[in-house]
Amino acid sequence: MSNGLSLESRTTFHSSISGCNSNSFLRLFTHPEHFKLVLNVYFVGFVLDLENIEDNILNSMAGIIIALCIISVWFCHLLYCLFFVSPMSNLPLTIFHCFFQGYLFTGLFITAHDAMHGTVSKNRNVNYFIGFLACFLFAGLSYKRLVDSHQLHHKHPTDETLDPDFHHSNNFFLWFISFMIKYTTVSQLVIMAIVFNILLLWFQQSSILVFWVIPSFIGTIQLFTFGTYLPHKKPHTLGMGPHFARSIKKNHFLAMITCYFFGYHSEHHHFPHLPWWKLYSVKNNQIKSI
Repeated sequence: MSNGLSLESRTTFHSSISGCNSNSFLRLFTHPEHFKLVLNVYFVGFVLDLENIEDNILNSMAGIIIALCIISVWFCHLLYCLFFVSPMSNLPLTIFHCFFQGYLFTGLFITAHDAMHGTVSKNRNVNYFIGFLACFLFAGLSYKRLVDSHQLHHKHPTDETLDPDFHHSNNFFLWFISFMIKYTTVSQLVIMAIVFNILLLWFQQSSILVFWVIPSFIGTIQLFTFGTYLPHKKPHTLGMGPHFARSIKKNHFLAMITCYFFGYHSEHHHFPHLPWWKLYSVKNNQIKSI
């Protein structure tokens, strides 16, 4: 606020009047200027406290709203494609819907990733539920298993022994195969098989493959390429910092299209507490405003 005293001044004044005896305290209120000062101090403090509460609520709600929007758009677009888009009727349109659904699959995992860092919601139960839901919808993934692995990745980035996301070969295909083997489980395959057969009760197999199965692989490749391989591949240079993570050049449109700003990967490792939709601001050198 432009008017009133700073938080430091209010704290100092509050401390001073707390030490007053009863007579001094009464004189403080009988003097008009002192009385105005008291009102100013506590009114401004009340307003600032309300502003802080409002900011915290808005920041907390923003993460939940964005997460639910991504999940909802993923779900609605999938249903639309399964019900109304014939894979063979219009090839260009089919390709667009397939890749767009793949992009939404990427958004599902990015949402789960934010939950792993506790940035979707300050409420741990809400945060866990959204992370669990996003992982399950992505490919029947175990949220708890991913949380444990991701913590190791941040603690030991590019360590050939301790980082589960890193592969010593530096070869894209060998790294990707290793990545898939590490994160694919029997329970996941069983879940996906059950869901696939349930979908067959209502939809054509071709539609399920084009709009559900293939997009999940597109999302997986997108995440691996821009969230693991390109940021952490060798050679590792001093410019990559202690996290051995590189970022793409500043281009917010490209960063958003490729992987929801996850290409700003060095920034993510330096500020893991920031949700994906705030990473661009670090790239803008606006850290003070976050």
